Amino acid sequence: MKISGKFDVNLNPLDSCTQGQNGINLGRMSIDKTFYGELDATSEGEMLSAMTSVQGSAGYVAIEQVIGSVSGKQGSFVLQHFGTMDKGKDRLILEVIPNSGSGELAGLVGEMAIKIEDRQHYYEFEYELE
Repeated sequence: MKISGKFDVNLNPLDSCTQGQNGINLGRMSIDKTFYGELDATSEGEMLSAMTSVQGSAGYVAIEQVIGSVSGKQGSFVLQHFGTMDKGKDRLILEVIPNSGSGELAGLVGEMAIKIEDRQHYYEFEYELE
């Protein structure tokens, strides 16, 4: 199955136990999202990031638990993020963590793509229920 829609996201800085050095800015943020459409859900999580001194060069990892419904099926699952940015050559991987699905979403596997257009966030979620 493949579904798509919009989402809102709020990122807020959190205290970090590590400081960057030699031009590296390390950060930690909370993630709060609301998804609309066939993914009708909210999520909470945390992100760790590293920004270099080169404009447009950075990386991040994140974990977020999504709670709500996918195509009418209720439950939750966890998304793992891995993103790198290299002066316009960006790579982003968002995958459902195996065996993280609960309720009617038990056995959920899948990948999510994110696009940002005119400051609006969009998702495409390709998934299966095993």
